[in-house]
Amino acid sequence: MRRILVTQAIMNVRKSLGILCIGFLSGLAFNYINGPSIRTLGTDFIPPVPQTVSLRISGIYSNGTDFHLVDREMEKFMRSWEIAGASLAVAHNGTLIYAKGYGYADVESGEPVQPYHLFRIASVSKLVTAAGIMKLAEEGRLSLEDNVFGPNGILNISPFDNYKDKRVEEIKVKHLLNHSGGWTNRWGDPMFIPTVIAQKLGKELPVSDEDIIRFMLGKRLHFKPGTSSSYSNLGYVILGKVIEAVSGQSYEDYIKTAILYPLEIYDMQLGYSFPEQKNPLEVRYYEPSDSEPVVDFMNGQDTVPRSYGGNDIYTLGAAGGWIASSTDLMKLMLALDGNPEPADILSPESIKQMITPVDLGFQPFGWRGVIRGELYRTGTLAGTSALMVSRPDGYCYVVLLNTSTWKGPKLANEIRRMMHKGISKTEVWNEFDLVS
Repeated sequence: MRRILVTQAIMNVRKSLGILCIGFLSGLAFNYINGPSIRTLGTDFIPPVPQTVSLRISGIYSNGTDFHLVDREMEKFMRSWEIAGASLAVAHNGTLIYAKGYGYADVESGEPVQPYHLFRIASVSKLVTAAGIMKLAEEGRLSLEDNVFGPNGILNISPFDNYKDKRVEEIKVKHLLNHSGGWTNRWGDPMFIPTVIAQKLGKELPVSDEDIIRFMLGKRLHFKPGTSSSYSNLGYVILGKVIEAVSGQSYEDYIKTAILYPLEIYDMQLGYSFPEQKNPLEVRYYEPSDSEPVVDFMNGQDTVPRSYGGNDIYTLGAAGGWIASSTDLMKLMLALDGNPEPADILSPESIKQMITPVDLGFQPFGWRGVIRGELYRTGTLAGTSALMVSRPDGYCYVVLLNTSTWKGPKLANEIRRMMHKGISKTEVWNEFDLVS
């Protein structure tokens, strides 16, 4: 039923938006990076519909022989790993200098990728969520030292007030940000075992994010909060609930109004799992030919491709549910990297907190890691892979793929090597901001 209702809603929106959006785009003149985009609009700012969309840049502006080396590296990489389509954005010193699509957004229809196509960004979503938490902290609406559960916790209401392990009351907001909340994936990632959770809770599929949290609160923690770090999708899903409780808005609405809209990012949204639910600008997703079908998370009976029904994208939400273009992600990264241009959407103090791990072995807030001044964030799901990197030499890049490989999360290392080679070999880039 949920799938049918969402599909009907999308079709209604498509009918009402189509002609008006096309007419508006021809006259759109946003200053993409260096203009007055980091203005304070307040969390009640709702852009008019259908007039407001992200600036959608065509890949035609990055064609030319000057870029043949980066093109060659990307095309070679795609052939080697059998990637159907890719989107690439490159910036230098805060200016967008390259944006291009490669391959196909939809192999069956032959639609080529453009930089404005939307891709699932998987765990890159955690950086989005971390930015939302830090914004609430700057507004004085929460503290990173606040307890999440327990009588004095942010989530002190049902169903979050029933837990087995008393140590749950020691979990602070900062522990969820740096994956030190006390959970590991020793028995499997709870975000990807809906059938087990439904059986244990005695309810029908599909399970909600609240069901998953309730299920995990019924188990003992694997370690004392704050004493170790173990990558946790669950922790970021809980942060999504923290944002809702503190802001009084849905997680998606708060992120859009507090983080994305002030940056003039309007196309990003939470994604869905099935082909008929996809955004009109969203690519199709592809898996290796030998991938095994899995059980549909909606009913636990039908077998489906993992990229189309095996994973509940919307419920992943704050941990991995966003869809975005490479150019919009570039804009977001440049607003979180701590460099003077363009202006960041968070204070220097907040940015420093995000990129400075509390101790050896702990992870930064939202980012996947920091290596010799290079910030990076990865994301991987069946059918997609994403990497965004901010380098200390002023170069930043975002790579989005609509195909997964047997390499899984480790594909990010191959993408990084490919991009560093392509950037180092390219001597001449655009001399103008692609936005202007």
